[in-house]
Amino acid sequence: MRAEELGFHAAYTYDHLSWRTFRDGPWFGALPTLTAAATATTRLRLGTLVTSSNFRHPVTLAKELISLDDVSGGRVTLGIGAGGDGFDATALGQEKWTPRERADRLAEFVPLLDRLLTEDAVTQEGTFYSAVEARNIPGCVQRPRLPFAVAATGPRGLRLAARYGQAWVTTGDPKLYETGTPAESDAALRGQIAKLGTACEAIGRDVAELDKILLTAFTPDRSTMLASLDAFVDFAGRQREAGFTELVLHWPIADSDFAADQSVWRAHRDGGTGAAGVRGGDVFFLTVGPWRGRAPAPYATTHAVAEAAAARLFPPPPLCFGQGTTSP
Repeated sequence: MRAEELGFHAAYTYDHLSWRTFRDGPWFGALPTLTAAATATTRLRLGTLVTSSNFRHPVTLAKELISLDDVSGGRVTLGIGAGGDGFDATALGQEKWTPRERADRLAEFVPLLDRLLTEDAVTQEGTFYSAVEARNIPGCVQRPRLPFAVAATGPRGLRLAARYGQAWVTTGDPKLYETGTPAESDAALRGQIAKLGTACEAIGRDVAELDKILLTAFTPDRSTMLASLDAFVDFAGRQREAGFTELVLHWPIADSDFAADQSVWRAHRDGGTGAAGVRGGDVFFLTVGPWRGRAPAPYATTHAVAEAAAARLFPPPPLCFGQGTTSP
């Protein structure tokens, strides 16, 4: 695909049955969407941000992930977290779970999924999730299994990330989403990384082993970081200095909290440089990074800003980011 020719890194999608203001519009399943994307690409990494136990079970999820990892040739990353309130939380007829129960479920979900992806046959009885002779041959293409990107900010979730994660995901401090300042957000993010480091240290793991992923659409900088080249370079540089290895930017969606000018992307997709569409459903996230020898780019304004930022931060380019869109 053009995306790969232009050096894109990865494309992620929500893993919801529906979500917030998009409930009344078209919405496709995450794993079939990623499978479609996998058949049209050869190098682009593909993943969820994030999967939760709201409507997933480790046994069935493991089988689907193994299949997707096989179809993609080993390019899948599973973002996983405790989930939250909303449509998914009650879609199967269940009562709303308390935050404590969500944490309890995640603490059981992740270890069982780890076993299911690394062992041929698993039997385990749990409080919330059980498996009886669950067979998972041939296992993942990626060994010992595909990477987990654990979304967490609380102590228990950070311990799960430290023990089972190959990456850690955060949206920052939700209390700062509406009224926080960039300085307050930066301080909170550094504090979260420090806590992740403490969790890793407790089990004898180097925190540098984990990629650190920031979902930028939920930070106070979301409306200003793309205003100019200097603004983006400043934002990206601050996050790199804090320790983040990957920034994830939301695909622009009209008439939503993520509205932006999609014509810029379409123009580059159709003949410019620095952007290309990922066909196949509700892949709403794009990612920029990782930082290791690659350059970031924003999702709105113009790609002149993106390319100039790339040249300034990581001379020489190439650009390296993934994107997705509901439009072909």
